Amino acid sequence: MSKKGTILIVVVLSLAVLVQYSQGKDYPTKPIEIVCPYTPGGTTDLMSRLIADIAPKYLGQPLIVVNKPGGAGSIAAADVISSKPDGYKLVILSNFFQAINVKTQKVPFDPSHVVPIANFMEIKHGLCVRGDSPWKTLGDLLDYARKNPGKLRWSHHGRGGTIHIIPLLIFKKAGAETIDVPYKGAPEHLSALLGGHVDASSNVYDVIKDHLKAGKVRLLVFYSDRRFSEPHDVPSAVELGFTEVGKLATLFGLYVHKDTPEEIKKNLIEASKKIFEDPEFKKGMEKLGQEPKYGGPEFINESIKKGEEVGVPIIKELGLYIGK
Repeated sequence: MSKKGTILIVVVLSLAVLVQYSQGKDYPTKPIEIVCPYTPGGTTDLMSRLIADIAPKYLGQPLIVVNKPGGAGSIAAADVISSKPDGYKLVILSNFFQAINVKTQKVPFDPSHVVPIANFMEIKHGLCVRGDSPWKTLGDLLDYARKNPGKLRWSHHGRGGTIHIIPLLIFKKAGAETIDVPYKGAPEHLSALLGGHVDASSNVYDVIKDHLKAGKVRLLVFYSDRRFSEPHDVPSAVELGFTEVGKLATLFGLYVHKDTPEEIKKNLIEASKKIFEDPEFKKGMEKLGQEPKYGGPEFINESIKKGEEVGVPIIKELGLYIGK
């Protein structure tokens, strides 16, 4: 290669670095979109809107939440992956999206093309029935399901996600044959439970909590390794003998296209930490009844790795694994 050619390459590469730095330094100069993988009114949607409300303080631009439900996050992730990697389109995903979800379905993209920015929440979810149901405990429900194969109908949102896989695991370990009924979002299948269309609902706490307090819903178990302070009288899955469930803590946070300039990623990470520490975020999460939990990219990547180690054998045992 000639000396001129070498100089030209160096100049081009230098300009590329300068452009990327400039993009990061000026970012953001217009509104940012947060793609939410679930329907309006659900936990993930409400957390997304809480982040969007607080973020302008630290980013200087509005954040707009756009709901794109389906595929346990796959439709939302695909939207970001197919978009320009400029930091103006973010997505809310769980650690189990890459650890488990994409291994239970065929997706037309590489899931590693979305990377974590910051985690905001450990979700509280569990199995509930109507308040007038004859089943007072999880043991009662499992006993009925064992004695009546194929009769118990339960709902969930997010096939391939923990909201779906955990109850499948519980029923399988209990030797109970049931029918799962998928819905697009948590509010929709809560309505199905209250309306008598299903017998039980695998749902998130904040969607059911008002109905729980009013006695319209009874929460039988939390999918967790411990009891929560609110409500303290609901047992954990581990407490009831389902130890594998305790290893499936579900985290939700912000992700971005992997090719987003590093300076922009850094800006988003710094802003996310400030959002999480903002008193309004703490207040909003308390109102939701969910568990705030912060972590940066390394924390999330480690949780994805652990989720894969624990989750893949489970989805193989359940016959849901298709590879990836």
